[in-house]
Amino acid sequence: MKFKKSFLDYIENKYSRDKKKDDIYLDQALYYELRHFRAPFIATVLGMLFGTLGYIAIDDMPVLNAIYQTGITITTTGFGEMAPISPLGRIFTITLIIMGFVTLTFTAGSVVNVITNGEIRYIAKVRKMLHKIARIKRHFILYYLNDYTIEIAENLRRNHVPFVIVDPSPDLEERAKKLKFPYYFQAEPHTELSIKRANIGMARGVITLSEKEADNIALIVSVRLFEREYRKNRPFQIIASSKSSENADKLKKLGADSVVVPTKLTAQRISAMAVSPDLENLLENFLYSNDTPLDMEEVFVPKYSWIVLQRIRDIKLKSLLNVSVVGLRNREGRFVPMPKSDLLITAESYMLLVGKVNDLKNAKKLINKVESPQELLSFK
Repeated sequence: MKFKKSFLDYIENKYSRDKKKDDIYLDQALYYELRHFRAPFIATVLGMLFGTLGYIAIDDMPVLNAIYQTGITITTTGFGEMAPISPLGRIFTITLIIMGFVTLTFTAGSVVNVITNGEIRYIAKVRKMLHKIARIKRHFILYYLNDYTIEIAENLRRNHVPFVIVDPSPDLEERAKKLKFPYYFQAEPHTELSIKRANIGMARGVITLSEKEADNIALIVSVRLFEREYRKNRPFQIIASSKSSENADKLKKLGADSVVVPTKLTAQRISAMAVSPDLENLLENFLYSNDTPLDMEEVFVPKYSWIVLQRIRDIKLKSLLNVSVVGLRNREGRFVPMPKSDLLITAESYMLLVGKVNDLKNAKKLINKVESPQELLSFK
């Protein structure tokens, strides 16, 4: 519907002066739409109060009888009189009937107008999605829904990694439902409000693969500025795409951790197929196949883990679980590929592990233990 984007933009601009609290879950937008019910509600309450006081004053009715008589009169129910009413009381009843008819007509018109416009239903639907997103963690935020992000999303889903799709396109909901994506919302990606709505504080990182270089630049800068203000100790992982190697270097200088150049990557894959087909087939079967028993996962090392300040050879992952350490990234972001066995493991680092799916799950449990396992004693 055309009103969706313009309506939400209007609401956000209307309340943008209030910097104390962002309208992350559209509470203010919902209140703004519910204001249409205030006048009918107040008119109904005032009509009931006016009728009750009138019957008490004119015919000396008990309070409960006066309330009941007012209710059946305003709603034109026609149950009759609760008690004998004086001529003045009947004139008052006629006035109350006319006033009740006008009030009910005004109320019904307001309700029908709000329901047919659909703003409240749309806001309620968006709020429900935002609350669902707020409950997930360790997810990736994929910006701009295109062929690349669709493939990435499918791979993340197969590996049980949650993700949120953010795109400014009006048809995002229709496309996301068709692809069966669980978390998505329509917004301009680089704004601070949309970054917060994606629950970026609990996210692993951000992937932006827009075809426009300016979109990727704006998003990288916005995320890094948000990180500087709200999450200094845990930097986000930002992955972006670029059309050329020159622009890729610029994106890295702006704050991207990794930048993929699709044309260069495609050329490398095709060259590898031509020059070393056997090696390429091995990589295809290991890295890109869904049926392989092997998998690769990056595991976080918490401060309390028993492996902190241990050497890689001392934790015996290969001997205990047949899992290999193929990379180590410290908390500052420095990555060491194929680390030596005497390298120390520091707190809040990430270990890149390769092994069978079940072995990787057990390795993750092992790394999250506070005390070293008893199995290590047999290797000492």
